[in-house]
Amino acid sequence: MKPNFEKETLEEVLKETESYVFKNPISQHTPNEHMAVEKISLDDDFTRIDFVYIAPKKYINGGWIQIDSGCFIRPIGSEVRYKMVSAINIPLAPSKYYFKSKGQVHHFTLLFPTLPKSVKQIDIIERLAEGTYFNFFRVALQHNAPTLIRIINEN
Repeated sequence: MKPNFEKETLEEVLKETESYVFKNPISQHTPNEHMAVEKISLDDDFTRIDFVYIAPKKYINGGWIQIDSGCFIRPIGSEVRYKMVSAINIPLAPSKYYFKSKGQVHHFTLLFPTLPKSVKQIDIIERLAEGTYFNFFRVALQHNAPTLIRIINEN
């Protein structure tokens, strides 16, 4: 069954249902030390990926973030792309979310169509191009111990 996001409320989409939840999934490549995947939730209606981003100290007010509308996930070993259907708490490019201060923590969520239950690893691709895109490769869909996010003082 495909999700019908147009007719559901945000509360209905985000409510916890019977789903597989993977906290702090491990990736073989993290785009930078400022961003992490907090949690991946899989259920019959959608794949939900929660992120945390910490504004860098090198920018006066922490800089900005955005997400490319062409963002997708793909199972490892497959060319099938599951395109993002909704971005929550992060604007789609070219709009930007501007931080108010260095070190500010920002949480956001991306929703994708549901994945087959047999999938064990995925790539999370904002955009396959040169630049500073949020791409995570070989993210394991397994339970992991909580990890500490290291904040680097760039002063």
